[in-house]
Amino acid sequence: MKIYNTLTKRKEEFVPIEEGKVRMYVCGPTVYNLIHIGNARPMIVFDTVRRYMEYKGFDVNYVMNFTDVDDKIIKAAIAEGVDSSVISERYIAECKKDMAALNVKEATKHPKATEEICGMLDMIATLIEKGHAYVAADGTVYFRTRSFKEYGKLSHKNLDDLQGGNRSLLVSGEDQKEDSLDFVLWKPKKEGEPFWESAYCDGRPGWHIECSVMSKKYLGDEIDIHAGGEDLVFPHHENEIAQSEAANGKQFARYWMHNAFLNIDNKKMSKSLGNFFTVRDISEKYDLQVLRFFMLSAHYRSPLNFSADLMEAAKNGLERIVTSATNLKYLLDQAQNVDETDEEKEAFTKVAEYVKKFEEAMEDDFNTADAISAIFELVKYVNTNASAANSKQYLNDLYTEFKTLADIMGIIIEKEEELLDADIEKLIQDRQDARKAKDFAKADAIRNELLEKGIILEDTREGVKWKRA
Repeated sequence: MKIYNTLTKRKEEFVPIEEGKVRMYVCGPTVYNLIHIGNARPMIVFDTVRRYMEYKGFDVNYVMNFTDVDDKIIKAAIAEGVDSSVISERYIAECKKDMAALNVKEATKHPKATEEICGMLDMIATLIEKGHAYVAADGTVYFRTRSFKEYGKLSHKNLDDLQGGNRSLLVSGEDQKEDSLDFVLWKPKKEGEPFWESAYCDGRPGWHIECSVMSKKYLGDEIDIHAGGEDLVFPHHENEIAQSEAANGKQFARYWMHNAFLNIDNKKMSKSLGNFFTVRDISEKYDLQVLRFFMLSAHYRSPLNFSADLMEAAKNGLERIVTSATNLKYLLDQAQNVDETDEEKEAFTKVAEYVKKFEEAMEDDFNTADAISAIFELVKYVNTNASAANSKQYLNDLYTEFKTLADIMGIIIEKEEELLDADIEKLIQDRQDARKAKDFAKADAIRNELLEKGIILEDTREGVKWKRA
């Protein structure tokens, strides 16, 4: 299996730290609003990487964080006149709904920044003790960037070229810095902001430190794969490496994976251009399986252009796959329990060729575009040959291979029977009754059951509203 490593700028054979296990960290969203389709790309891409790793027999410990303390969250909280935790918890819940609708598997762990402050302060103390960080007069703690000799090795930026001061590294209080390239680990509180006590000042962490700490806590000092969007390479991931390796004295991550940007009609997504779409916006026009299929139709390192025409093409392609699988399942259910013929056994060897093509594509840096092409070859084979088969065993083997490849892509080929409106209303009433009885575990279980069946609930002042995903 080959992975393109941003660190070395080449494809490398994947060799895990511990045989049979993969430790993988993916940078998650800052939860101040609904996730947009740009957020969805890394979620879908790296969920698919995880699924393939599991298909190959690896035990994958998959961690994706939520940044739940940030200037944007605080601004939204002030605007609503609520505590910032109200904003972050609301949008963590909404993010999880969208991820479920995209068929993104739950992470092994979804840590939140606000729950890991003690670990951040511990790492900051270690960095100060080792001479990699210092405390300014107002209590701000800065990382001493030049103390880490390999700084720039991920982004391939030269420190001297950065000396003029990179805008993404600049913060207020530049005059306190020993060097303009130093970045914040801890900063003093401002009026009305959440804060935590520390030996340096009452304040809150800088952005970069949280991922170093959460990765260390839930995966260890060294991890196999660190992933995220290419916009995170510098400064976020560069700073993570500096902090983690300076504190722990070990290589932080062996493989760095980054997905390319998503554009809208060949333009950068922007609210000012009126081309900004949340996942929830797209769900009003398409089943989110279509969005997932669209995202995987290009290699993850290639820029992806979102347009109505391309989404329609993805919808049609997905329908071909699901229709073929549905027809195959029907034939399987009707088939006789008779022995496979020699012709069927011979024909099934062709299926192994498609599986091999699929695996070769995925093992070449997770080329999902070519993997989907292999699935389409299987679809053509099924459409041509399945109806002439008599053996249940042959059709079952064929369906099993079909479903296995679809599952790796996160494509759902077995649609559950749709709930009737009356059944949905009954479950919503049961949930309301459970909440009145303060049986919140049952209420949450009912909500999750509905979500799994594609029913999204929204609690409003006028009561509970619902819609199909």
